[in-house]
Amino acid sequence: MKEAGYYDEQSTDGVVVMVEPYSQKELIQQVVYRILDANLDRAREGLRIIEEWCRFGLNNAQLTGECKQMRQEIAIWHTAEIRAARDTPGDRGTELTHPQEEQRSSVKSLLQANLCRVQEALRVLEEYGKLYHPNMGTAFKQMRYRVYTLESNIMAYHRHQLLLRSHLYLVTSSSENLLATVEAALKGGLTLVQYRDKTSDDSLRLEQATKLSQLCHSYGALFIVNDRVDLALAVDADGVHLGQQDMPIAIARQILGPQRLIGGSTTNPEEMQKTIAEGVDYIGVGPVYATPTKPDKPATGLEYVSYAAKNSSIPWFAIGGIDANNINDLIDAGAERVAVVRSVMQAEQPTLVTQYLLSQLNRIKPQP
Repeated sequence: MKEAGYYDEQSTDGVVVMVEPYSQKELIQQVVYRILDANLDRAREGLRIIEEWCRFGLNNAQLTGECKQMRQEIAIWHTAEIRAARDTPGDRGTELTHPQEEQRSSVKSLLQANLCRVQEALRVLEEYGKLYHPNMGTAFKQMRYRVYTLESNIMAYHRHQLLLRSHLYLVTSSSENLLATVEAALKGGLTLVQYRDKTSDDSLRLEQATKLSQLCHSYGALFIVNDRVDLALAVDADGVHLGQQDMPIAIARQILGPQRLIGGSTTNPEEMQKTIAEGVDYIGVGPVYATPTKPDKPATGLEYVSYAAKNSSIPWFAIGGIDANNINDLIDAGAERVAVVRSVMQAEQPTLVTQYLLSQLNRIKPQP
């Protein structure tokens, strides 16, 4: 029996001719070609999956074009010489799998998995490409950094688009049924949740925030952490909400990067303009009505809501004592987005309350 990989057989008119064995250098070359072939395919496939979401999910021509451009650049390196080394039947890696690859919990997890897949493939191509062509390593190193930027831009755009589509914002309060209540609201159409807990120890906060982050992302909803930038990063939250006395927004942005959301609380026009100028993605406006959640903050009333409707250049959420009984007063004052706490967290039927609030916020206003 011939040793695998060392001999070729050529049949001419039924005669088998034994060919000289490959040299060690040629064997290594064939292995390198197979590695390049597999990772060129892997990078292009991952980019195509990302491209489809940029095209159909985000409807963003620029991000779609960036994915397509990189796929085409990769294709140039996928030469016939490299393809000829492919040996799919003999590839033991085709049988390997992992349970996490069998399902995706959300579009976000799908995108992140494929972005990681592309980045890993590009790193392999960068290193093994140095054995194939003097320019290949440099080309794929540069492309890897482009994919890092692409990842930031996709996640930032995805979050901002979902923020713009979110009209109801649930801020949690301490509850024995925290997860169940939030999930009930998510079932009612909620797409934005903030975890707020001022009293529990960090171990419980980390446990609850981790579960809430996973829950929100499984429903395709944004998950924000109140005050704590470190906790937001630890649980892969979509962002953080900061009060006027919390960490400076500029420092939070340095830590979180451009792809995560930062919200800020405001209680008057001066704070609103200052907070927007500092670079937040959205603001809270209130408390509109007196609320035990903010016992030290006097109610701003509907006047500040009307001011925000005319002057805010970014998405804003009226907050403070808002419920099913007064939401239409907020809407009449110009509010298109509201944040609630007790009206959902203490509701007997959070799903129905959520659906009602959303139905009011999404209603078509009559034209004057």
